[in-house]
Amino acid sequence: MAKIHMILQGKGGVGKSLIASILAQHCYAKKKDILCIDTDPVNATFHGFKKLNVTRLDLMDGDNVDPRKFDHLVEMITKSKSDVIIDNGASTFVGLSHYLISNQVSTMLREMGHELVIHTVITGGQSLTDTVNGFNRIIQQFPTDVTFIVWLNQFWGKIEMNGKKFESMKAYIDNKSRISAIVTIPEYKMETFGRDLREMLQDKLTFDEAIAKPEILIMVRQRLKIIKDDLFKQLEGAQAVLA
Repeated sequence: MAKIHMILQGKGGVGKSLIASILAQHCYAKKKDILCIDTDPVNATFHGFKKLNVTRLDLMDGDNVDPRKFDHLVEMITKSKSDVIIDNGASTFVGLSHYLISNQVSTMLREMGHELVIHTVITGGQSLTDTVNGFNRIIQQFPTDVTFIVWLNQFWGKIEMNGKKFESMKAYIDNKSRISAIVTIPEYKMETFGRDLREMLQDKLTFDEAIAKPEILIMVRQRLKIIKDDLFKQLEGAQAVLA
């Protein structure tokens, strides 16, 4: 059974491509074959990670989403013998979500022996309210046979609303039974861990590529290794990620 990992969140710039790249690196580290697809027509960041062998797929016809191109995407993932990771941009979020729901794609995948896993992002800072609301809408729109993994991205600040952390928010409490796992990207210090991670992402490098650079400082290498080990350990505990 293949797992179809799809990153969905209507808000742009919240770390969807980072999540896709971490998932792909974790799969490769486990010696698993995967199919990586980037459907973002504006910022194809995931496609920029050359080491991850990402296929770029255009789902747009001018300014509009082309349903027939979605058909091609489904054809690709149903024929895949390996797990699939799909990074989706904010500009195609509404169209792709509507397509998946109205065409009952998750049920079709399950009947074919596959499983749809949706990864969505909650981020700190100015996008906190938008991403919490976006998560709430997504999880209520999809049928109960869809597995959800929530990523708490604290790169831009703590995820707290009115003194409540995510696990105490109504959006989480109301949907707790639908969430298979929570993965937390910590609030890294921008002078050290945060800067190292940001520069690695700007260069479109995997953890292993960045760590292996001969010119990298020893402590930068150490901090990147700490980040990688922490995130991979969390994914090891998320059964929906593992085959």
